[in-house]
Amino acid sequence: MKDRLQNKGVVLALATLCCLLWGSAYPAVKIGYELFGITTTGAQVLFAGYRFTLAGILTWIITSLYVKKIALPQRDEWGRMISLGLVQTTLQYIFFYIGLANTTGVKASIINATSTFFAILFAHLILKNEKMTRAKIIGCILGMVGVIIIQLKGGRIDSSFSLLGDGFLFLVCIASALGAVMTRIYTQKSDSMILTAYQLMIGGVVLVMIGLLMGGSITQVTVPGLLLLGYLAALSAAAFSIWTILLKHNPVGVVAIYGFMIPVFGVILSGLFLGEAFLSLRILVSLACVSVGIWLVNREAGRI
Repeated sequence: MKDRLQNKGVVLALATLCCLLWGSAYPAVKIGYELFGITTTGAQVLFAGYRFTLAGILTWIITSLYVKKIALPQRDEWGRMISLGLVQTTLQYIFFYIGLANTTGVKASIINATSTFFAILFAHLILKNEKMTRAKIIGCILGMVGVIIIQLKGGRIDSSFSLLGDGFLFLVCIASALGAVMTRIYTQKSDSMILTAYQLMIGGVVLVMIGLLMGGSITQVTVPGLLLLGYLAALSAAAFSIWTILLKHNPVGVVAIYGFMIPVFGVILSGLFLGEAFLSLRILVSLACVSVGIWLVNREAGRI
């Protein structure tokens, strides 16, 4: 199983699936805001909390059914699960929702894509067997160029800076990257599925508490809205579980580089489901840059 999960084709397929699922969250969350009548930041954070708490519960149920017993962590695992949940789920998404409310979607997508670079950098600084190489640097640069191209409209990007907007989104990137490195370390000592389930539940519950403290409330509940929330929870459970398993058996850089595909899928799926324009030359150029960047990093990994 370990050898199969380290196969380049398998990593490509599973990582691409994760990015596709996370990319689908962009239009799904926007549709969810409409279905639930969500208009405030507090309600957005609360909505995120419900999503990730449900994702954790779903992952826990699947894990318990798979091992044919109640999936419970060992006493010494709680610290790892709490710290990962607070960093990878709570901090990442509280900064994301507040930051997104104070900057443009274009800048948010570009800034968020830098989490891939931070993940590779942190892995180099923290993990002994992960070195920053020329191929990784060029791959990250190409990935960033691809993300910037896909977000360019009219040839310009707003250059103004907002601490609560752009600043918080950079904190999202740091939390996401740190979470990836922590996952790589923690999965060497803990079961990846149990770790995923509890970190999602812990992070989600804290998000719910923060959302309530911010005055958030969701009163408009419909069947379509609940079904959409169920989909968001399911995609988070699937994507985080697969991503965690990949990080357990592969270098952070080899997995993280696929993160550049998330905004590409986000733009394409937003076009399909939200009616936004997406069929253009810049999409193809962006995808080409991201693909070459991924290929470079994987080629380098194959030589190590």
